[in-house]
Amino acid sequence: MRKDEKYQIIESLSEKLKTSEIIYLADTSNLNVETINNLRRLCFRRNVSMQVVKNPLLKKAMEKSEKDFTPLYGVLVGATSVMLSDTANLPARLIKEFRKKSSRPILKGAFIQEDIYIGDEQLESLTQLKSKEELLGDLIGLLQSPAANVISALQSGGNIIAGVVKTLSEKESQS
Repeated sequence: MRKDEKYQIIESLSEKLKTSEIIYLADTSNLNVETINNLRRLCFRRNVSMQVVKNPLLKKAMEKSEKDFTPLYGVLVGATSVMLSDTANLPARLIKEFRKKSSRPILKGAFIQEDIYIGDEQLESLTQLKSKEELLGDLIGLLQSPAANVISALQSGGNIIAGVVKTLSEKESQS
């Protein structure tokens, strides 16, 4: 690879890293061409960008991106694939699903909105992260819950009062 090609790759990758808040690094070594293509197709269908990158180029792009990726430098060994997404848990779920058929990819590390996760043992906890939409849904549900309880109490309270008044009026008419 020529020096100008390397420079273009570093520039392009640096720009992607600069603008992305969710970045996963995965070990895709020992995957044959067919398996890696299946992984790429799955990523494409799930709206996850995946790119296999040489570690020295990735490190230079990380350094140039203006984010602190220093803790991830240690995982830049072997074949590394960079996965970018808009949803925090999507690449983790994708890796977990793909590993039902294959032993790889293995999670090397992840950078999620300034938090860094290192090692494949983090995969399960990363699959449990909620997306922005899920968090907003939970928040709306929590905000609606007290209002729904108040309305329900008022409605049932109104029925109780009406029942008491009816019972009292029936008692008076019987006496």
